[in-house]
Order: sequence, then C-alpha cells, then structure tokens
Amino acid sequence: MTLASSHRSVLQALLAGTALLFSSSAVAQETPPEPAPKGEAVPSSALPPPAEEKEKEKEKSKPWYESIRLRGYTQVRYNRLPSFRVNDSLINDQGDRFLGKDTGFGIRRARLVIFGDVHPHVSIYLQPDFASVIGDQYNVAIMRDWYADIFLDAKKEFRFRVGQSKVPFGFENLQSSQNRLALDRNDAINSALKDERDLGVFFYWAPSHIRERFKFLVDSGLKGSGDYGVVGLGVYNGQTANRAERNNSPHAVARVSYPFLFGSQYVEVGAGGYYGRFNLSAAPRDDAAYALARGPNMVDARAIVSLTVYPQPLGFQAEYNIGRGPSQGSFPDEALLIDSRNLQGGYAQLMYKLDGVVGVSLIPYVRGTLYKGGKKFETNAPRYDVRELELGAEWQIWKALELTAAYVIADRTSPRYPYVQEQGHVTRLQLQFNY
Repeated sequence: MTLASSHRSVLQALLAGTALLFSSSAVAQETPPEPAPKGEAVPSSALPPPAEEKEKEKEKSKPWYESIRLRGYTQVRYNRLPSFRVNDSLINDQGDRFLGKDTGFGIRRARLVIFGDVHPHVSIYLQPDFASVIGDQYNVAIMRDWYADIFLDAKKEFRFRVGQSKVPFGFENLQSSQNRLALDRNDAINSALKDERDLGVFFYWAPSHIRERFKFLVDSGLKGSGDYGVVGLGVYNGQTANRAERNNSPHAVARVSYPFLFGSQYVEVGAGGYYGRFNLSAAPRDDAAYALARGPNMVDARAIVSLTVYPQPLGFQAEYNIGRGPSQGSFPDEALLIDSRNLQGGYAQLMYKLDGVVGVSLIPYVRGTLYKGGKKFETNAPRYDVRELELGAEWQIWKALELTAAYVIADRTSPRYPYVQEQGHVTRLQLQFNY
C-alpha cells in the first residue's frame, strides 16, 4: 500500500465517523421527550418560570432605595392687593403669617415628600416643610410628617401608622393643602390640632376597593382627603406636632368615614371624636393676671360630623364640631381665668368644577366659617369669636401650576394680646407649583 492510498483511507474513515455523529445528534433532537405517565404531574422545577414570576423576583431583589420616590409642592402668596376695607391689624397667625402690615410676597409652604415601599409590608412617608416660621425667622425647615405604615395583610387593608402624622379628625384637616380650595383651613376644626399632626400610633382599615376609591378622589382632582381608612383609631401625645408630651396622659381618637356613589356623584360622610387632657401654662401680663382656674391639665375633647358632596360639577362640603377645651372666659369676671370651656363651630363650602374650559380646570367657591371657642396652643388660650366669608376661584392652568384668587370678609379675634376683635377685608393671591 502506497503512502497516498493510506492517507486516503484515514480521511475516508474520519469523514464517515463525523457523518455518523451528526446524524445521531439530529435524531436525538427530533425525538420528542417521553410524556409523563398518566396521573403523574411534571415537577415544577422542570418547567421554566413564567414571565410574571421573573418580574416579581426582579422586584424582590431590587434594593429598597430604588423604590423611593419624590414629590411636593410650593405655595407663593401675596395678600396686599386692594380691598374695600383694609385693616392691618387683621391677622391670623395659625393660618398665614403674611397677613397684616409690613408684609409682601411670602412662601406659605415649600414641601418635599419622600415616600415609597421599603418592604412588602412597610412603607415610609417623610415630609419636611422648608417655609415654616419660628419667632421672627421665616423659611425655617421643620418636620411635618415622619412615619411608617406597617401592613398586616397582603391586600394592605389593615395597617398601623407609627410616627408623626395627621391625627384622623375631620375632613378638611386631613385634606392636603395642595388640594384644598380655600387658602387657609377653617378655625372651627383646625383649632383642634396645631399643624393637624401629632406623634402617636394609629390603626386604619379599609377594603381594597375603597382604598382605590380614596385614591381616585384625590388623583381625579375632586379634592379628596386621602386614605385615612374607613375606620381610624389611635393614641397620640396630645400636645400637637413637634412638641414634647407634658403630662403622661395620651389623647385617644376615633373616626369613621365612607365614600359612596349617590347616583353618578360621589358623596362621603364621616364622624369622629377625641378625648384627652391638654397641659398649658398661663403667661401673666403686667396689667392682666392670667391664671389657670383648676391646674394645668385640662379636659380637651371634641366630636365632629362631616359631609362632602364631591364637585361633579356642583359640590358641597360642611363640618361641625362641639366639645370642651382650654380657653379664657367670655365674661368679664372670668376673662383672666383659663379653664376647659365649651366650644362649637363649623363651616360650609359650595363649589363648582369646570373642566377643560381654560386649562385643566376652574373651580369657583364660597366658604363661610363660624367658631366660638379657645385655641389651646396659643399663649393664654384666647377665646375666639370668628365669622368669616371667603369667595374665590382656583384655576389649574396645567397639572404643575395653579393660581388661586380669594376675597375674605372677616370678623375675628386677634391672636395677640389684648385679644381684641378685628374686622376687615383681604384680597389674596396664591401661585402653587406641583412637582
């Protein structure tokens, strides 16, 4: 055998082996897998995971800080426009520090909200305000909300809220200032809680479909109050936001509120109340010896009813509360004695929502407020007599920009000594940008 013929024989053998290898591989690929015996399920581990499960696994593996979001709003005001009856002594320290003489442009609120889910059962909500006023210092950063919602079930219908947050009392107190029509909260309900907040533990329950409804009533521009449950219960310090507890006696609060469809219009009814003891000190003046009638820990209790007919397009909103709280006396012989005294008052608001007329929406409104009672968190708990009418309109030009104009006719007690009654009119303008 020659060398060439031997090389040829080897090459033929290699080619035949390669062909045999590829043919057996092809037969193996074409042969279907044996079916599982009847009645025997295929192990789930042998199946590829569905696309939804892959997404869920991806979400679970996402670091918590990637679930955190930011939003907020800023309100810039000017209260010095011409009006029919100017009174520079007409002020409202609880509502707006830019009322009165020697004021100009002011930032009423500058909020930044940090929120999100840090665990399937835990979400956080942190809100500082960068436009607070402390003494004569303006635009001071201060904590408004700082809490966690701890969900007890997978549907998130039962939850505890722990930290500093709004106390579930009333409707307008819970409604964000970003959504409220009137420029300031009414005195009758807002006098219950300075800044509407306190430090405590609250329990909320609402069925999942009602939670979706609460969300819709805010997101749709109908001026909802947010999701504070169908049932809300809680205990809190009672000295109001950013103040230390002073008497080891927490307040207790309960609220029930339910939104429903009445025909084609959403209506929400609610009721609630709180009870506790508020601790305060008297601040005597040289010519006014203010004193506590029965010691520093005074009964602080209220009950409230609320009704909201959402603007579709005509809307109506009203609340009324009664109770007892720290206050100066209303008669000369008790004017210098601070005691727990009767209080009552409320407000009613009529509004009409026009969509797509100019910009996103235009909502004219009128609100009347009556209140007789004390303000426990102001020096010497002055007794207020408030009669106020506000006419205005909110124009949402774009989702990110709103302009509100209001004309206020007021007869109210001054929050500053000697707490005299003041009457006057104020023309007000506010620009709000949302982000």
